Amino acid sequence: MKLAPQEKKHFRTIAHSLSPVVTIAQKGLTESVSEEIERALRQHELIKIKIFAADRDSRKALTMEICKAANAQLIQSIGNVAVIFRAAEKPDPKLSNLLRFKTT
Repeated sequence: MKLAPQEKKHFRTIAHSLSPVVTIAQKGLTESVSEEIERALRQHELIKIKIFAADRDSRKALTMEICKAANAQLIQSIGNVAVIFRAAEKPDPKLSNLLRFKTT
């Protein structure tokens, strides 16, 4: 699933007002963290994740691991925050960040 540059820009605009829903700290990507990411993507489609890692390369590797495991696409990564997206099969209008925060 390849997103067009306009779609990524639109998603970054929406993500700007979001708060991180998952924080990954010293224990790394545990099973419970993976389950929480999966749940958040299923409900919200577009989420922010805060990643506390030793250095930039570790954060990048962990972000790529998350995207691969969750079958999601990286939209943006700035500092210790990553924005990822995965389209829901049946988005819930009350929970989906894409449907709740439409921009023009």
